Amino acid sequence: MKNEKEAISRYLSDKLSVIGFAPVDRFDDAPEKHHPKNVCHNAKTVIVYGIPVSKGIFSSPDYNLHLLHRSYHTVYRFLDEISFNLCNHIETMGPYAAVAIPSYSPLVFHKMEPWGILSLKHAAVKAGLGAFGKSGLVYHPEFGSLLRLGGVVTSADIPGDAMQDESPCPPKCRECSTHCPPGAIKETGTFSKMTCLGHTIKHAIYPLALKDEQGLKHIERVINTAGNDYWLACDECLKVCPINLKIFKNKSGENP
Repeated sequence: MKNEKEAISRYLSDKLSVIGFAPVDRFDDAPEKHHPKNVCHNAKTVIVYGIPVSKGIFSSPDYNLHLLHRSYHTVYRFLDEISFNLCNHIETMGPYAAVAIPSYSPLVFHKMEPWGILSLKHAAVKAGLGAFGKSGLVYHPEFGSLLRLGGVVTSADIPGDAMQDESPCPPKCRECSTHCPPGAIKETGTFSKMTCLGHTIKHAIYPLALKDEQGLKHIERVINTAGNDYWLACDECLKVCPINLKIFKNKSGENP
């Protein structure tokens, strides 16, 4: 359905920095209950797109994390709006179903671990927008790991884009693992999501709402409502990555 792909790309082109398409057969290795077919009836295609946060944030002398916090939560809402409108647009194009993937929340919890309804990072890789680095982040050729992502699953059968197979990281680079404060990024190239989240994601309500067993029984509800505007306590892997540093320098002439 080449015409649908071109029409969707035109519809999104002035709103987003990158757009990619992935057929659902690329998601055969998706975890149980997190396959596109668990999201949209008769799913055929996942559309993924992104917008980078401002590079200037990372060189802010005093307010790097304050500004990154606000940028993330501003772009999450913007991406969710785009996804909502894109679903309606796709459903006017033919007898298709379309479902928006949240850019952040709501999350689903499995044994106290948060999962996206569909992993937008994995979807971005399968849609050709980048490849995973040692930090556990997805790296785009132009925007490094600065993209925030949104997506839609649809029953429209749309041709996929070519995937990027090569690792984006320099072979001997250990910058992210060396500078990761909680040690979530290992020199072996493995990444511990829960170690990272425990150090990086903060909210004033968490110590109160999740302080006992009764509160923890409702952790999914707490995180998806009261904890939506979480605070960021770390962005070291973004700032020390040579891939990002090259982008910062090329765009502004100086490193953060």
